[in-house]
Amino acid sequence: MNKIKVAFICVHNSCRSQIAEALGKKLAADVFESYSAGTKTKSSINSDAVRMMKVIHGIDIESTQHPKLLSAIPTVDVVITMGCNVDCPYLPCKYREDWGLEDPSGKDDQTFEQTIDLIEEKIKDLRDRIIEGRIDWL
Repeated sequence: MNKIKVAFICVHNSCRSQIAEALGKKLAADVFESYSAGTKTKSSINSDAVRMMKVIHGIDIESTQHPKLLSAIPTVDVVITMGCNVDCPYLPCKYREDWGLEDPSGKDDQTFEQTIDLIEEKIKDLRDRIIEGRIDWL
């Protein structure tokens, strides 16, 4: 059976969605494939996100990931929007939810740590809901 494909989406695909992709790969690779993308991209991943993911999780997202557009990812089953407060373009999927996360860009390390911790909790919860069949389309 093919794994469920999950896309984490935000405007620039440079911070929250990149963190979510990395944590999805680390914490839920046995249940779903993780992707991230944006409606427009920055040239690189947020340097504070890179640094804090190395410190907290030992993951070097800068060497394994890069900002990409929605058109650069495969067809997905689940779309998770990060909470960008903009209208995301339609991305076909079977299930969609918004995590309502505030962008930590330009803020202090404590804010980044809180955001990373919250994304970690949400990844684990998503993984559990998929395993237990607690998502409407499963």
